Amino acid sequence: MDENEKDQLIEAQKQVIGILFEVIKRLQENNDLDEEYFQILSNGAKNENRITEIQKERTENAKIVGRLLEQLEI
Repeated sequence: MDENEKDQLIEAQKQVIGILFEVIKRLQENNDLDEEYFQILSNGAKNENRITEIQKERTENAKIVGRLLEQLEI
């Protein structure tokens, strides 16, 4: 393996690590949002605005995770 191929492999590895880091970060954010969501519901609070916001954030995170995972398939 020549030096150029090694550099390309290292760059590809960096990209994969970056993508996986972002996936983990988004999934953790969704876990945190889930926890907040269930706390709101269990307290009987009528905070519909925050519940709607949590659902939107979770959906956006899920879309981003899907796009990131698609990049790994390439």
